[in-house]
Amino acid sequence: MAMARIAPYALPDASELPENRVAWTPDPARAVLLVHDMQNYFVDAYEPDRAPMTEVIPRIDALRRACARVGVPVVFSAQPPAQAPEDRALLQDFWGSGIGAGPREHRIIDALAPNEDDVVLTKWRYSAFQRTDLRERLHALGRDQLIITGIYANIGCLMTACEAFMQDVQSFFVGDAMADLSPEEHRLALRWAAQRCAVTTTAERVTAQLGAGARRDPVAAGRAVRVGA
Repeated sequence: MAMARIAPYALPDASELPENRVAWTPDPARAVLLVHDMQNYFVDAYEPDRAPMTEVIPRIDALRRACARVGVPVVFSAQPPAQAPEDRALLQDFWGSGIGAGPREHRIIDALAPNEDDVVLTKWRYSAFQRTDLRERLHALGRDQLIITGIYANIGCLMTACEAFMQDVQSFFVGDAMADLSPEEHRLALRWAAQRCAVTTTAERVTAQLGAGARRDPVAAGRAVRVGA
């Protein structure tokens, strides 16, 4: 079943970010970048030559490159195609059958195709922690920060940030490297995250902070670790 079309909208800029309750800073020796559900099935619902996707995709790509420079691992989440009813469960009631069985819909978009050192987690629920080993991977790497990008801001991205908080993982909610169902829902997600579980931020700010962290501790930040190791 195809996704309903999502109208173009302008992303919030730095001046629109809500006030954060905490002052966490992303650290290249502690962080992992999450690219959440940037699959053709979801991205196809947006106008390809209009905001927010014309801004979200380049920003995620730039963040991924910045992370590679300072040794921050990258994890992609992706929902599987043709889910059985017992696996889809209550998602069926809200969203229908989800991604079909075709060869393209479930794939990460070409512009963000994972590299060989990246990990793609098969994701079954809103949160990227549910029914995955994301927490175990973070623990094995000694990392306790998650930089969250992707879609949708008010659903999977927000639920992942909330669950990260409940598992003592600091999360960074990159408001201009996410897309949502509407501008209202996008801004609601930012406000909720800032007040309850995360730091809301921008891709430019995260890139600068990771670079500054790498300059302070080039040995720790430069360790190239595979998140799947």
